[in-house]
Amino acid sequence: MGEIVNLRRARKVRDRRAKEAEADANRLAHGRMKSERALDEATARLEKEKLDAHRLQGSRSEPER
Repeated sequence: MGEIVNLRRARKVRDRRAKEAEADANRLAHGRMKSERALDEATARLEKEKLDAHRLQGSRSEPER
C-alpha cells in the first residue's frame, strides 16, 4: 500500500514553493538587497551634506529654506 498523503499539507507546500519562485523572480527583476539600498541612500545623503557644507553663504542663486 502507498504512503498516506495529507492533501491539505501537500497543497500548502505546493503553494509555498510557487510563492517562493515568484518572489525569486521579483527579486531578480526589481530589487536589490536592503543593505545595498541603505548604502546608496547613506552615500547620497553624505554627498548632499558635503555639497551643502561647501555652499557660499552670501550666494543669491538659490533662496535659503
